[in-house]
Amino acid sequence: MKKRIKITNEEIKTLLGAKPVEFPKYASQIINLANQNAQGTRPAIVGQMSELIQEFTGRTLKEWEKWYLEQHPDAIEKATQKITEMIQNFKEVIDKIDEEMIEQWVRDLVIVKTFIGLRFQEAILSKVANIMNKPYRLATAEEESKGVDGFIGHIPISIKPETYKSKKFLNENIEVKTVYYKKVKDGITIDIEEIVEN
Repeated sequence: MKKRIKITNEEIKTLLGAKPVEFPKYASQIINLANQNAQGTRPAIVGQMSELIQEFTGRTLKEWEKWYLEQHPDAIEKATQKITEMIQNFKEVIDKIDEEMIEQWVRDLVIVKTFIGLRFQEAILSKVANIMNKPYRLATAEEESKGVDGFIGHIPISIKPETYKSKKFLNENIEVKTVYYKKVKDGITIDIEEIVEN
């Protein structure tokens, strides 16, 4: 007898009394993507599931369904409506997506976003220099070895993630001002307090 066995998700459903549901190929992935965009199953709409399942005192799937729908009678309908609207948005845009658009998307990902992801330090220097109305330049390899990423005017600048604030190291030879950054969903935020504090 095997000492290690596997129970598939579909088998778990069957063992717990759920009827198997068949979706056409890709349908589940598309609905899932639409739900991520529409946020149809967020706690504000369907409740905090991890808490609800703890409150539930029944044992069977049927009991859970009855109990849940008593607690959140409109949740399934609201979530369905939000996801349906997003699927409609997908349908409207899908015919506009052609090979040329896909190539632009791939090029943007592989070329542009990769470059920006690796070279955003220069963008930070450029932005801060612009704010301070001073020229900037990237550090040489020798300057980089001393912890300098670039200069704004004559001020040596180090560019570090915000997490470095709690563990900042003092540089030996050069007084370096630090610009801290944090990556956010639509770009980066920068903290220039050390540079403009004087």
